[in-house]
Amino acid sequence: MKIYTRTGDTGNTQVYATQTLRVSKDDILLDTYGDIDELNSHVGLLVCLLGEDHEERPFLEGIQRTLFQAGFAISASSTLTPDDVTTLEKAIDTHSENLPAPTQFLLPGGCQAAAQCHIARTVCRRAERTVTRLAGHHTVPEAVMAYLNRLSDYLYTLARTLNAQAGITPAPV
Repeated sequence: MKIYTRTGDTGNTQVYATQTLRVSKDDILLDTYGDIDELNSHVGLLVCLLGEDHEERPFLEGIQRTLFQAGFAISASSTLTPDDVTTLEKAIDTHSENLPAPTQFLLPGGCQAAAQCHIARTVCRRAERTVTRLAGHHTVPEAVMAYLNRLSDYLYTLARTLNAQAGITPAPV
Protein backbone atom coordinates (compact mmCIF):
# COMPACT_ATOMS: atom_id res chain seq x y z
CA MET A 1 0.00 0.00 0.00
CA LYS A 2 1.38 3.38 -0.98
CA ILE A 3 1.39 6.19 1.55
CA TYR A 4 0.51 8.80 -1.06
CA THR A 5 -2.86 8.94 -2.79
CA ARG A 6 -2.54 12.13 -4.86
CA THR A 7 -6.15 12.95 -3.98
CA GLY A 8 -5.04 15.99 -1.96
CA ASP A 9 -2.84 17.52 -4.65
CA THR A 10 -5.46 20.14 -5.51
CA GLY A 11 -5.86 21.49 -1.96
CA ASN A 12 -8.74 19.29 -0.84
CA THR A 13 -8.82 16.22 1.33
CA GLN A 14 -11.23 13.67 2.66
CA VAL A 15 -12.23 13.49 6.33
CA TYR A 16 -14.30 10.88 8.04
CA ALA A 17 -17.03 12.42 10.16
CA THR A 18 -20.48 10.93 10.63
CA GLN A 19 -20.32 10.91 6.85
CA THR A 20 -17.33 11.14 4.54
CA LEU A 21 -16.61 14.78 3.67
CA ARG A 22 -14.38 16.42 1.09
CA VAL A 23 -13.01 19.70 2.49
CA SER A 24 -10.46 22.34 1.61
CA LYS A 25 -7.13 21.89 3.36
CA ASP A 26 -7.59 25.32 4.94
CA ASP A 27 -10.88 24.29 6.59
CA ILE A 28 -11.07 24.96 10.34
CA LEU A 29 -11.60 21.24 10.88
CA LEU A 30 -8.17 20.49 9.43
CA ASP A 31 -6.62 23.35 11.43
CA THR A 32 -8.01 21.67 14.52
CA TYR A 33 -6.69 18.24 13.55
CA GLY A 34 -3.31 19.81 12.82
CA ASP A 35 -3.09 21.62 16.15
CA ILE A 36 -4.02 18.47 18.08
CA ASP A 37 -1.52 16.45 16.02
CA GLU A 38 1.22 19.02 16.70
CA LEU A 39 0.39 18.91 20.40
CA ASN A 40 0.61 15.12 20.34
CA SER A 41 4.02 15.33 18.68
CA HIS A 42 5.29 17.75 21.34
CA VAL A 43 4.05 15.44 24.08
CA GLY A 44 5.90 12.64 22.26
CA LEU A 45 9.10 14.66 22.35
CA LEU A 46 8.56 15.24 26.06
CA VAL A 47 8.24 11.48 26.54
CA CYS A 48 11.57 11.01 24.75
CA LEU A 49 13.27 13.68 26.85
CA LEU A 50 12.10 12.04 30.07
CA GLY A 51 13.57 8.70 29.06
CA GLU A 52 12.51 5.07 29.21
CA ASP A 53 12.28 4.71 32.97
CA HIS A 54 10.65 7.97 34.02
CA GLU A 55 7.56 7.46 36.18
CA GLU A 56 5.49 9.93 34.13
CA ARG A 57 6.11 8.19 30.79
CA PRO A 58 3.10 5.80 30.86
CA PHE A 59 0.78 8.64 31.85
CA LEU A 60 2.06 10.86 29.03
CA GLU A 61 1.71 8.03 26.52
CA GLY A 62 -1.89 7.69 27.74
CA ILE A 63 -2.34 11.40 27.04
CA GLN A 64 -1.08 10.82 23.51
CA ARG A 65 -3.67 8.10 22.98
CA THR A 66 -6.39 10.35 24.42
CA LEU A 67 -5.38 13.15 22.05
CA PHE A 68 -6.11 10.76 19.19
CA GLN A 69 -9.52 10.22 20.77
CA ALA A 70 -10.02 14.00 20.89
CA GLY A 71 -9.39 14.10 17.14
CA PHE A 72 -11.83 11.26 16.60
CA ALA A 73 -14.40 13.07 18.74
CA ILE A 74 -14.48 15.98 16.32
CA SER A 75 -14.60 13.72 13.29
CA ALA A 76 -16.36 10.40 13.62
CA SER A 77 -16.21 8.39 16.80
CA SER A 78 -14.39 8.57 20.09
CA THR A 79 -14.05 6.99 23.49
CA LEU A 80 -13.14 10.35 25.08
CA THR A 81 -15.22 10.91 28.21
CA PRO A 82 -15.41 13.28 31.18
CA ASP A 83 -13.47 10.59 33.09
CA ASP A 84 -10.43 11.49 30.97
CA VAL A 85 -10.71 15.05 32.28
CA THR A 86 -10.98 13.76 35.85
CA THR A 87 -7.84 11.66 35.33
CA LEU A 88 -5.92 14.81 34.44
CA GLU A 89 -7.35 16.65 37.45
CA LYS A 90 -6.15 13.89 39.76
CA ALA A 91 -2.66 14.03 38.24
CA ILE A 92 -2.58 17.82 38.66
CA ASP A 93 -3.65 17.48 42.30
CA THR A 94 -1.00 14.81 42.96
CA HIS A 95 1.77 16.98 41.51
CA SER A 96 0.48 20.10 43.25
CA GLU A 97 0.68 18.43 46.69
CA ASN A 98 4.47 18.49 46.43
CA LEU A 99 4.83 22.02 45.07
CA PRO A 100 4.63 25.40 46.77
CA ALA A 101 1.64 27.49 45.77
CA PRO A 102 2.51 29.67 42.77
CA THR A 103 2.91 33.29 43.86
CA GLN A 104 4.35 34.85 40.72
CA PHE A 105 4.70 34.24 37.01
CA LEU A 106 7.84 32.38 36.01
CA LEU A 107 9.63 32.41 32.69
CA PRO A 108 9.01 29.18 30.76
CA GLY A 109 12.10 27.03 30.87
CA GLY A 110 14.24 25.35 33.47
CA CYS A 111 15.40 21.87 32.67
CA GLN A 112 14.98 20.63 29.11
CA ALA A 113 11.94 18.43 29.85
CA ALA A 114 10.20 21.27 31.71
CA ALA A 115 10.89 23.62 28.81
CA GLN A 116 9.31 21.05 26.49
CA CYS A 117 6.28 20.91 28.82
CA HIS A 118 5.90 24.65 28.34
CA ILE A 119 6.08 24.31 24.56
CA ALA A 120 3.45 21.56 24.66
CA ARG A 121 1.33 23.74 27.00
CA THR A 122 1.35 26.67 24.58
CA VAL A 123 0.50 24.41 21.64
CA CYS A 124 -2.29 22.94 23.77
CA ARG A 125 -3.69 26.43 24.39
CA ARG A 126 -3.63 27.07 20.63
CA ALA A 127 -5.41 23.79 19.98
CA GLU A 128 -8.01 24.79 22.56
CA ARG A 129 -8.59 28.11 20.76
CA THR A 130 -8.89 26.31 17.43
CA VAL A 131 -11.38 23.82 18.86
CA THR A 132 -13.39 26.75 20.23
CA ARG A 133 -13.51 28.30 16.75
CA LEU A 134 -14.45 24.93 15.27
CA ALA A 135 -17.35 24.64 17.72
CA GLY A 136 -18.92 27.61 15.94
CA HIS A 137 -19.16 25.52 12.73
CA HIS A 138 -19.22 21.86 13.78
CA THR A 139 -20.41 19.82 16.72
CA VAL A 140 -17.60 19.46 19.25
CA PRO A 141 -18.15 17.33 22.35
CA GLU A 142 -17.68 19.28 25.58
CA ALA A 143 -15.21 16.66 26.79
CA VAL A 144 -12.74 17.71 24.06
CA MET A 145 -12.67 21.34 25.16
CA ALA A 146 -12.51 20.42 28.85
CA TYR A 147 -9.73 17.90 28.19
CA LEU A 148 -7.54 20.41 26.35
CA ASN A 149 -8.15 23.04 29.02
CA ARG A 150 -7.13 20.64 31.76
CA LEU A 151 -4.21 19.25 29.77
CA SER A 152 -2.59 22.68 29.58
CA ASP A 153 -2.89 22.93 33.38
CA TYR A 154 -1.36 19.48 33.75
CA LEU A 155 1.58 20.38 31.47
CA TYR A 156 2.21 23.55 33.48
CA THR A 157 2.14 21.60 36.74
CA LEU A 158 4.37 18.88 35.32
CA ALA A 159 6.89 21.53 34.21
CA ARG A 160 6.98 22.87 37.78
CA THR A 161 7.42 19.34 39.13
CA LEU A 162 10.23 18.49 36.73
CA ASN A 163 12.06 21.71 37.58
CA ALA A 164 11.65 21.04 41.30
CA GLN A 165 13.01 17.50 40.85
CA ALA A 166 15.99 18.96 38.95
CA GLY A 167 16.58 21.56 41.65
CA ILE A 168 15.88 24.40 39.22
CA THR A 169 13.90 27.51 40.03
CA PRO A 170 12.97 29.33 36.80
CA ALA A 171 13.44 33.08 36.77
CA PRO A 172 10.44 35.22 37.69
CA VAL A 173 8.90 37.51 35.11
